[in-house]
Amino acid sequence: MEFASYLAGERWSDHPACTHPLLASLARGVNDHISDDGRQTLAVLVPEVIGLTSPDLRVDVVIARRAARTALPIAPEERQWVMAVAMLNCERLLADLEGCPGSPISAQSQQALDRTPGAAAWTRHHYQPTRISQRVFRRQTAPAIVGCAVDGIAHACVNDPDRRLHDLLEGAIGDCRTYCSPDRSTIPADSPALAAAAPTGQSSRDDDPHHDRHDHTQTV
Repeated sequence: MEFASYLAGERWSDHPACTHPLLASLARGVNDHISDDGRQTLAVLVPEVIGLTSPDLRVDVVIARRAARTALPIAPEERQWVMAVAMLNCERLLADLEGCPGSPISAQSQQALDRTPGAAAWTRHHYQPTRISQRVFRRQTAPAIVGCAVDGIAHACVNDPDRRLHDLLEGAIGDCRTYCSPDRSTIPADSPALAAAAPTGQSSRDDDPHHDRHDHTQTV
C-alpha cells in the first residue's frame, strides 16, 4: 500500500486515499502474513488497487464475505464457526442492500459450507441473524472479519497458504470492480501510476490525441 501511495502521487503512507479502506486493510494483512518469496508476487497487484474505492457499503460486504469464505474450509474448527457466521451475515446484509432480502446465499458460499460439514451443522442449529448497523459493520465488523480470516489462512494446516493469500487479495480486487470502477482522475499527470496502472500489455493512452475515449465498466 505504501507503493500504491507513491504511484498515485500521494504522500508515502500505507493508508492511501486512492484505495478503499477495507481493501487496503486486506492488502496490509496479506503483505504482513505472506512469506518473503510470496510477497514478491504481490507487486503486480499494486497498480490494480489505485483508484479502486467507493462509499458503497456493498464493497465492504463483498470483501469481508470473500475473506470469510476463503478461510472457512481451512481454518481451525472453532474459527470455522466464526467464519461461517460472518459469511452468512455478509450474505444477508448484501441481499438487503441489493433489495432482495431473504434470498438464498450465493453458490460459492454454499460450497464453502458444504466443505465444512461441522460448521454447517453448527450454523443450522445455532445461527441467528443479527442486526448490525451499517456504520458498525464498516468500522468494526468488516475489518474484524478480514483480520481473523487472513490470520486463519496464514496459520492453516495447508501446503499453500501463500497462494491462498495471494488469490484472496486478487479476488477481492475483482469483487471491488463490480461496485467501483477504477478512478484515475485524481492522479497527478506526472505520477508513475499513469503507466503502472495501465492494464498488462498495454501502455497508457491518456496522451494519445488520436485515441477515442470510451467509458468501460468491468464486472466480475
